[in-house]
Amino acid sequence: MSALHKKNCTDELLTIRDWLRFVVSEFSEAKLSFGHGLASAYDEAAYLILHTLHLPLDTLDPFLDARLTSCERDALLLLLIQRIDKKIPAAYLTHEAWLGNFCFYVDERVIVPRSFIAELLLEQLSPWVADTASVTSVLDLCTGSGCLAILAAHTFPAAMIDAVDISPEALEVAKRNVADHGMGAQINILRSDLFLNLKGNKYDLIISNPPYVDAPSVSALPAEYQHEPSLALGSGVDGLDATRSILSHAADHLNPGGLLVVEIGHNRTALENAYPGLPFTWLEVSGGSHFVFMLNREDLISGRNNIPA
Repeated sequence: MSALHKKNCTDELLTIRDWLRFVVSEFSEAKLSFGHGLASAYDEAAYLILHTLHLPLDTLDPFLDARLTSCERDALLLLLIQRIDKKIPAAYLTHEAWLGNFCFYVDERVIVPRSFIAELLLEQLSPWVADTASVTSVLDLCTGSGCLAILAAHTFPAAMIDAVDISPEALEVAKRNVADHGMGAQINILRSDLFLNLKGNKYDLIISNPPYVDAPSVSALPAEYQHEPSLALGSGVDGLDATRSILSHAADHLNPGGLLVVEIGHNRTALENAYPGLPFTWLEVSGGSHFVFMLNREDLISGRNNIPA
């Protein structure tokens, strides 16, 4: 049994410094997975403590020796027990996820946002987009929480954006985030199985973070990932089912010179082997140059014969 269950033990934890040390130890002993936006037991412990105490998330040191009230200790204890016993990702416990300085509401209807495409949007897709004002239409395919659509709206203020997902539950979360960020006039929320309900729609830019986990990896995912919608994780035996469909139809939905940007996890080698005729450009992100590819409309059209329907 975790020490968190022993009331007399946690009663000895008086300050934030005490709780931080203790929680890091408990998280490490429980062998939690930290793949949902925070990199370590320390980072997540600090985040959950600061969030629960309604303190600035970027300011820990001045509060380290502050003592917790009994009500604060009880609230923190309840949260931490759920994190350890049920392996619930921190983002679902706090109902917030961060991409850069942008905060989004999340719950178990959507995957926890962690896309490398967010980094590219925050950098205005430079140097691939020379003038952000020239982008007037964007599609965020498999939008989930709507986070990438919202970042795209900030990056391309002249663009109308379609945020599309097959899941009505996910779209409810996306609607909330779009409203929270005041983007309702710029972002359209649409339900579609990839391009199925988008006939005739064309865009200057299509971005997508589709499901891409292969079947063996899905079965081996840590317990934290089992709380996420399975629809948003796995994509066939090799993880490329959704990506194949995107490659088959994206050219029909791009304007001349339009760009397609897709995240595919660890599937670069499998994708290149499947499509040797496509000149993928692999974009550099914090994780390296193996996770996000770019193609333009003309590349897709010239390679159409190599793209199975």
